[in-house]
Amino acid sequence: MTSPELARAASLIRSIPDVPKPGIVFRDVMPLLADARAFAAVIEAMAAPFAGRFDAVAGLEARGFLFAGAIAQATGTGLVPVRKAGRLPRPAARRDYTIEYGEATIEVQDDLPPGARVLIADDVLATGGTVEAACHVLREVGCRVVGATVLFAIPELCGRERIGDIELATVFEG
Repeated sequence: MTSPELARAASLIRSIPDVPKPGIVFRDVMPLLADARAFAAVIEAMAAPFAGRFDAVAGLEARGFLFAGAIAQATGTGLVPVRKAGRLPRPAARRDYTIEYGEATIEVQDDLPPGARVLIADDVLATGGTVEAACHVLREVGCRVVGATVLFAIPELCGRERIGDIELATVFEG
């Protein structure tokens, strides 16, 4: 992976104002996903800081699934979906939390063995609410969270502070 590849990937992320509501700037990663080389570069960058330290990747609904699945495939590890409430057939842990534009609930199943080392993956870290809630439900089902990796962090929303001592890797910030 080279700097030019990541610079090109960054240029494919679009900022859309007032989505999903006024005052929110939505980061549209779909053009990046459509470009195979850019997508491969960011997957490598997201996985590299945690190389050899995780058994599975927890993808946060919904766009986190895309990055987590690709990281799991690239590293030969498992995939654990962390879903919105009511979408899993046998949820084992549940957590309510606040996000940038409201409230939400996530759930996870207990499909990994106790002590499994899990890397959380998502597209954007905003307030940190989703990552914080994911840490809680994963630990509740016996997993050991080794860190979180995100494509894009928005520093002014203080997500890094909210997740505390969780090791965080970001590809882009701003």
